[in-house]
Amino acid sequence: MNIKKILKIILPLALGGFLVWYSLSKVSLETLLQYFKEANYWWIALGLFFGVLSHLSRAYRWKFMLEPLGFKPKFANSTMAVLVAYLVNYAVPRAGEVSRAAVMSNYEGIPFEKGFGTIVAERIADLIMMLIIIAITLFFQFDFIYELLTKNFDPTKIIIGLAVLTLLFFVFTRYVKKAKTGFGLKIKTFITGLVEGVTSIFKMKNKWAFIFHTVFIWAMYVAMFWATIPAISGLNVPFGGVLIGFIAGGFSIAATNGGIGLYPVAVAGALALFGVSEEPATAFGWIMWTAQTAMIIIFGGLSFLFLPIYNKDKK
Repeated sequence: MNIKKILKIILPLALGGFLVWYSLSKVSLETLLQYFKEANYWWIALGLFFGVLSHLSRAYRWKFMLEPLGFKPKFANSTMAVLVAYLVNYAVPRAGEVSRAAVMSNYEGIPFEKGFGTIVAERIADLIMMLIIIAITLFFQFDFIYELLTKNFDPTKIIIGLAVLTLLFFVFTRYVKKAKTGFGLKIKTFITGLVEGVTSIFKMKNKWAFIFHTVFIWAMYVAMFWATIPAISGLNVPFGGVLIGFIAGGFSIAATNGGIGLYPVAVAGALALFGVSEEPATAFGWIMWTAQTAMIIIFGGLSFLFLPIYNKDKK
């Protein structure tokens, strides 16, 4: 293993450890434990139920990508592969997709490169859904975001900043279009793959079923976040805060191993914009992250153990 790969593993863990310390410097461990003790676990259970539905839907959606390739995996194997992938991502960032394809190659005979290709296409669909949620949030919270920006920044500076960003975007776009080597070519290849992935979805035989499950998966993600909020007594968050908190949490999961350390900090920062006190906001972030992590560790671990048992008769 070279230094680059080692750093990809160690740096997110180090960042997560630092952020855990930072979070606990803001709210003591004793205070957090008190929030955990007083939390309403019926609401947490409801949130986890929505989370389970999203994982089942993701496993079922996968078949719409595999069927055109001539493969019809068992739903149980597909589900366990998805859960194992989430578990692996907690240890090594973005390694879950590799393990997911490897599981299906081992137990369903799906060639690794074909399985991995469908997973990449799925991720493109998920990226689009995340962008749609961001766009919806910007649309419905435009007045709030505008007021927040104008309150903290000079409107003239905002206009100049937007103009500069627009100019830079135009120059960067021109650079990427003309690029034939290096970083520009990588960006062009990524965008081309993104466009091809989107168009392939609409050429799919069961495209509407695939789109339905994609929307359902992300609706369940938001519902999981929303349903867990009442677990903390007196925590009042408007729907705009739910969306912005969800987006912040989503980015934190991508930045560190499963959002360790960063998730509570990011969510608390987002909720603070809506006047939520730091202490209950941070406690909510930790409860939300702990519930998600516990679910993945338990179900992912059981899936890892049960896969060879379930497939013991496979020749």
